[in-house]
Amino acid sequence: MCIVQAICRDTFCLLFVASKNGAWSKSDIRSFPKGFMFGVSTSAYQIEGGCYEDGKGLSIWDIASHTKPSPIDDGSTGDITVDSYHLYKRDISMLKDLGVDFYRFSISWTRILPNGFSNYVNSAGLRYYNHLINDLLKNGITPFVTMYHWDLPYELHKLGGWTNPVTVDWFVDYANILFESLGDRVKFWITINEPKEICHEGYGSDMKAPFLNMSGIAEYICAKNVLLAHAKVYHLYDEEYRTQQQGSIGIALNAKWFEPASDTIDDHQAAIDARQFDWGLYAHPIFSKEGDYPTQVKNNVYAKSVEQGYAQSRLPELSAAEIAIIRGTSDFFGLNSFTTVLTYRDASLDGMFPVPSFRDDMGAVLTNDPSWPRSHSPWLQEVPWGFRKLLLEINKLYDNPPVYILANGWSSKRGLLDEDRIQYMRNYLIALLDAVKLGCNIKAYAAWTLMDSFEWLRGYTEKFGLYEVDFHSPDKTTTPRKSAFIYKEIIRSKKLDPNYEPEQYYEEKEIYRKESQEEGRVKN
Repeated sequence: MCIVQAICRDTFCLLFVASKNGAWSKSDIRSFPKGFMFGVSTSAYQIEGGCYEDGKGLSIWDIASHTKPSPIDDGSTGDITVDSYHLYKRDISMLKDLGVDFYRFSISWTRILPNGFSNYVNSAGLRYYNHLINDLLKNGITPFVTMYHWDLPYELHKLGGWTNPVTVDWFVDYANILFESLGDRVKFWITINEPKEICHEGYGSDMKAPFLNMSGIAEYICAKNVLLAHAKVYHLYDEEYRTQQQGSIGIALNAKWFEPASDTIDDHQAAIDARQFDWGLYAHPIFSKEGDYPTQVKNNVYAKSVEQGYAQSRLPELSAAEIAIIRGTSDFFGLNSFTTVLTYRDASLDGMFPVPSFRDDMGAVLTNDPSWPRSHSPWLQEVPWGFRKLLLEINKLYDNPPVYILANGWSSKRGLLDEDRIQYMRNYLIALLDAVKLGCNIKAYAAWTLMDSFEWLRGYTEKFGLYEVDFHSPDKTTTPRKSAFIYKEIIRSKKLDPNYEPEQYYEEKEIYRKESQEEGRVKN
């Protein structure tokens, strides 16, 4: 296993070995399939600002970012962020300059329904998204619209949020308004972004709002409700809107690759369990032929629940009718993926996790390899071979669905010369093309993200943008990083040339460097 690990952890060596099965050398210019789409992704709370304007209601993140003491690393909020509510034409200008085929953005539930309920529709909120969508289409950019990206109306949170089954109906009401108002122009819908992050991080832990922190119970209740909300919105579209509007609708799941830390049977099983708990919990009910939660997840949680004295499994059962409602409710596999984790099982570590808890149910120990390149985010390392394995696993488990990669990106510190982001992007796109060569049905790729923005609990300390933002300037000035020019050429040529260097970038960089040095803000 040591030799295999050493080979796998080096991108060039991986591709050298894979070339026996038809993959190319890393130094070759690679072409993307005909019709392949390129885009970028953002989310409403992270970029819009305008949090208290034009009738918008409060979300759980509006409340969270104003909690005292602040849970945000730098004490910041999303009140203004990059001010896309007022400056969306600037965003479209950047998108047009990049030449993207599509723009994935999310809609703020409380900008449309201030209290979360459908009895009052905020016309100013609808007007904003109508203008944005119309201008995107005028510029030849396809809107990919996410209905929900973590910013739950605070009024619904007070009623239990995603642990309240009635939230399913409220979400369907909200989606119906979006279909009625925007569906004549929106041809790609994503119902919910990253249910595991909503449920495990927001309800099972304190990593995301609403910080409920009831692991082993709350995330499973949340999971069932989120899956049913997604499925019922899918059926609503299918039955009442699809024929006329002729669009597609799916869900975006965040998935890591979990690699066994050794060749032992236990470590391989730990990696399988980690995959099933982390993303199979949400993917399997929708994409598998049989539906329902993964068998291993059901067995693990049931056994632990009995052992802990519970009268029934802490994972709420899906009835036969609910399994049927959820199964097959996605026209594509929306995938957000960033990194890989090493996984092992060690009996001597029993009791290391709280009881009950999601991690105790999973029964796997998660770690990383310090040799993998690390970003400015502690959790994010560059492991392109893991991305390739993930794509092949989705192909195998779910009968090769059409895959839209809706978020993939790298965080850095401030600065325009982002060679680490460029290396990450290129290596992950090489892995993507290797997966295509081996039969994966991958339709699109979206870089996360268009510009630096509010990164949840990290505030503005992590920079994921292709464009750097000067948050101190009144108009939130944006400047393309070198990666923006690299991505622009990939989009223009539909090819991946690892040796391409953008000459025009250096002129931009020199101007910016001089301005920054004069202001004394940057050390280079």
